[in-house]
Amino acid sequence: MNRFPLILVLLVMAACRQDMHDQAKLEAYESSEFFADGRAVRPQVEGTVARGQLRLDDHLYRGLQDGAPAVDYPMTVDRAFLERGQSRYQIFCAICHDATGFGQGMAVQRGVKAPTSLHIDRLRESPPGYFFDVITNGYGSMYDYSDRIPVEDRWAITAYVKALQLSRHASIDDVPASERGSLEESLR
Repeated sequence: MNRFPLILVLLVMAACRQDMHDQAKLEAYESSEFFADGRAVRPQVEGTVARGQLRLDDHLYRGLQDGAPAVDYPMTVDRAFLERGQSRYQIFCAICHDATGFGQGMAVQRGVKAPTSLHIDRLRESPPGYFFDVITNGYGSMYDYSDRIPVEDRWAITAYVKALQLSRHASIDDVPASERGSLEESLR
């Protein structure tokens, strides 16, 4: 049996290398002689909107209703939503605000400036849209999380913060009458 043609074919195939991984292309932040401004990254064409980026719902994406901070949520707030908010709060917020919202998180214990307690009257009286806006756009030394936390999770965190505030400042009148008996029993 003649192996020469098989060896020849294998050698030729080994010599054929397609450099797909190293093809001629412009990468972000490289210079380009092709464009007059010398940049490879092209600015967005004015008046265009990238797919999935048309955000006309001010309530959902900006936390506003009639130009003012929203007083309610653009989605249903249920137990699962609050649990999601708690989970996201623990990941993104507790490092500074701590688990209870008093502003003594691990970063503060390591020297970062303490944030305002979430339990002061001004913040307890603020509507949910205010908290959504702060999470989205930042405030003071807090940077924005709009690129780190999806919009639905920002609303979930907002709902959890309002529940956290209520948990620290609730009275017996806030408990539904049907639940008061079991609450009083558990306190005994």
